[in-house]
Amino acid sequence: MRDLAANLVQAASAKRVMIATAESCTGGLVSAAITDIAGSSSIFDRGFVTYSNEAKTDLLGIPPSLINQHGAVSEDVARAMAEGALKNSRASISVAITGIAGPGGGSVEKPIGLVHFATSVKDSDTIHFEKRFGNLSRDEIRRAAVKAALEALLERVETMAAK
Repeated sequence: MRDLAANLVQAASAKRVMIATAESCTGGLVSAAITDIAGSSSIFDRGFVTYSNEAKTDLLGIPPSLINQHGAVSEDVARAMAEGALKNSRASISVAITGIAGPGGGSVEKPIGLVHFATSVKDSDTIHFEKRFGNLSRDEIRRAAVKAALEALLERVETMAAK
């Protein structure tokens, strides 16, 4: 995980890209992984830990109606989180993570281990993907989500033009 975060910091530094995160089920672990790397202050603007629905609304500008209609763990909310992180930061790229880490809270439609991700690039598009990590432990789901988020950020940064 540390090597992945270091590769992200190096790639973002080379492209002069600023990153923001919007995290729910990972509770700031993606931000922590990035800021554990020396030199990350030049590429990391801020992290939003929006664990509650109210925080998603207050900090990221997500309409409560969107959360009510689709649920906090959904493609629509993940996309809105990523876009809200860009709008409320100096970043040019963001990642959002919202999911069900368990051990409770799952359902047939939204089982434990379901995590929605989105990356958004300023003046470009927002890309969504979901992972179903299965009924692992809370810690395993959160770690797997952090890894997937870092990989997604690195992939997007590598395709961006240098600033």
